Amino acid sequence: MKKRQTAFIAILIGIIVLLVKFFAYFVSNSVALFSDALESIVNIAASVLMFFSVFISEKPADQDHNYGHERIENLSCMIEGLLIVAAAVLIVYTAAGRLFAAADLLEVNLGIGISMLATGMNAGLSLFLARAAKKNGSAALEGDSKHLLSDVISSAGVWLGLFVAELTGWSILDPALAFIVAALIVRIGAGLIWSSSTNLMDRSCPKEEKKIIEVLLRHKPNFFDFHELKTRRHGNRVFSELHLTVLKSLSIEEAHNLADHLEEELKKEMPLISLTIHLEPAK
Repeated sequence: MKKRQTAFIAILIGIIVLLVKFFAYFVSNSVALFSDALESIVNIAASVLMFFSVFISEKPADQDHNYGHERIENLSCMIEGLLIVAAAVLIVYTAAGRLFAAADLLEVNLGIGISMLATGMNAGLSLFLARAAKKNGSAALEGDSKHLLSDVISSAGVWLGLFVAELTGWSILDPALAFIVAALIVRIGAGLIWSSSTNLMDRSCPKEEKKIIEVLLRHKPNFFDFHELKTRRHGNRVFSELHLTVLKSLSIEEAHNLADHLEEELKKEMPLISLTIHLEPAK
């Protein structure tokens, strides 16, 4: 399935999950479940952003963007991290109002059951997006998958705490749980911001560099050495370059053919790597 179709499915399921989670809040009057529903609003906003970034990233390279548009996925992932942190701030603001003015909880068990249904949908969607991200090499899909996973984890914590609050009558646990959920969400958001920002700063790609070296070493008898290997990630693609020192006995045509063969062999094994080879004569 294409990235754009995957992103559209995430938006539709996100809307359904949002409605179910708000229903869980209305029947329970739990601020912890309300914080869970608030995060779903951010999930939808993030999924819409992901859909837009995927749409742009699939456009071919043009005169103004010679390397394509894939890097917008890294930018989308960073913005999604910021949205997650914003959701945590909203949760803290909402929960703070109930610290000294606790409200009575209503049908908590029913609310938890409804929330479990919504969270099961999120868990399935997270797994679906994770597989699609791995298949397509998409930073945007990966970011949304991790975002939804954080929602699943925080929801499970909310259920446990509300169950204890129902048994003990300690209503203070309700806003306290919301604070814990906010802390977990901030951690996930900060991780997304960090990982996406490092890619925007042209961080090297060790896995791809290892593969490039592996391909080069298969043809070691045909050249003297190689150096200045550089890689950088651009969305789901990796651009790389290196200097190849060829034997003096090779003609210009033979050296050029060797470089073409190395680039084509690498492309067959890792289609998303673009390798540029600068030829140098041995001294």
